[in-house]
Amino acid sequence: MAVLNCWLQSSLERIFPSSEPRKVASLSVLAAANERISFQVGLRNMQPRECQTAVSIEPPNGLSVQVRRVGYVSVQHHNTQTEADELDGLGSIPGYVPDPLWPEDAAVLGPFETGAFWVNITAAPEVAPGEYTIPIRVFAAEESFALQVIMHVGSLVLQPREGFPVCHWFYADALCDWYQVEPFEEKFWKIVQPYMLDLVRHNAESQYVPIFTPPTDGIKRPTQLLGVMMSKPGRYAFDFSAVRRWVRLAQRCGTRFFEWTHLFTQWGAKYALRVYRSNADQNSLFWPAETEATSEVYRNFLSQFLPAFYEFLGSENLLNCSLFHLSDEPHGDEHLASYRKAKEMLKELAPWMRVADALSDVRFGREGVTDIPIPSISTAKQFITEGIPSWAYFCCGPRGKYINRLLDTPLPKIRMSGWLFYHLRASGFMHWGYNYWYKSQTQQLIDPFSEQAGCAWPGWAYGDTFLVYPGADGPVDSIRWEVFAESLQDYALLQSANIQPDDSRLEGLRDYNDFPKTAEWIHKTRASIICK
Repeated sequence: MAVLNCWLQSSLERIFPSSEPRKVASLSVLAAANERISFQVGLRNMQPRECQTAVSIEPPNGLSVQVRRVGYVSVQHHNTQTEADELDGLGSIPGYVPDPLWPEDAAVLGPFETGAFWVNITAAPEVAPGEYTIPIRVFAAEESFALQVIMHVGSLVLQPREGFPVCHWFYADALCDWYQVEPFEEKFWKIVQPYMLDLVRHNAESQYVPIFTPPTDGIKRPTQLLGVMMSKPGRYAFDFSAVRRWVRLAQRCGTRFFEWTHLFTQWGAKYALRVYRSNADQNSLFWPAETEATSEVYRNFLSQFLPAFYEFLGSENLLNCSLFHLSDEPHGDEHLASYRKAKEMLKELAPWMRVADALSDVRFGREGVTDIPIPSISTAKQFITEGIPSWAYFCCGPRGKYINRLLDTPLPKIRMSGWLFYHLRASGFMHWGYNYWYKSQTQQLIDPFSEQAGCAWPGWAYGDTFLVYPGADGPVDSIRWEVFAESLQDYALLQSANIQPDDSRLEGLRDYNDFPKTAEWIHKTRASIICK
């Protein structure tokens, strides 16, 4: 009897530690030129002792390969408000869920244990259309096993996605706390660069800029890029050198779009932003924390900061590739009133600034209070119906039949994100959780390998607070992040093939909670585009 059972499997189905082995020695995959596709090598140790395994792949010319070991994280519960047929991992959760992707091509399997490797193959832009055989060798003890992938490369060449920014909130404080460095000291810049690169490599070419300490999800440790000094009472001076370094580093990493800190507090713009004299001193605020949003002291500050900011943006050629925020998730009559008041002040002081905010109340778009509404996908249809151009977002909710990318969201649902954004004509996408490694609303760092809901389940969902894990040399990607990135690649594929949003092949995509949810639909539709 062989010591190991190995097989090939789609990247749209998780391989859990208890997953049964399959008999698939050959797998066909399809790609456009310049496209990155993925699949898995499944492994099952068939003996009562540990088994050292390794994978070796030598792709033909024109194709490049990346192999990573699938890791597992402990998930304590399924997420709530979701029926069984919309969940993945039934029978395995509570338990270990495959998610982190370690940059390793070898693994040790325990007795009768199942594991997996995640494989990415990239077709070069100039690769000739045709069929390519990719041999795979799996080694275990004294044995080796042969598998093969047949990769069909079409004549279509994938072009970069255009006109659809994808933003993820990026937590500099989490990097400082995890890697034990001070904000923006020299060691910090070496740590942040791999994370900036990671966003771009996952088709999210937008970078959040903490010009001020973000006023969202609790009071954060100061991480303010902008130097602010008071030359005399009521007069401010600004040092943009660290802001400029952040922006230029991101541009070298491939960033094309920038998102800037909210200028007022979360949920309705009631208070002014916390602005610090020093990142080293949480008590170095220029004004009390509960200073009113439109108070004279904050108005005076903004009247000096905003012209300086405008000049900086112009000097760096950033005005047309920036997203500005006022206040996150305002809702209800009281928030509408305070938000409107703050917006009127901004319009007076910075008429050039168009603001975009996550919200659900269509009145903010209908009345033009928010220049670029970013509705939750649960209410996005209202904006579409009323002809209000808007982006889209999801976070801990909505759940159920809606798309999301949680640890128990079936992978085909995650992969449908880009298709839905395209068909429903969203102008962009925003999400709050790229690397939030904290207990909810606190500065208490958590271990993301053992807690993935900010210690706030069921209100916060497992898999919502972050997409990458902290590694020794940079981010450890997740399966959810990989599949979402491929969904954005599908968006670019539709653009590259000049498929119209109302094309008959997309008719089944009716709303963010009403769409095809199978790998078969994805493969069939992709084939109709690539192989036309």
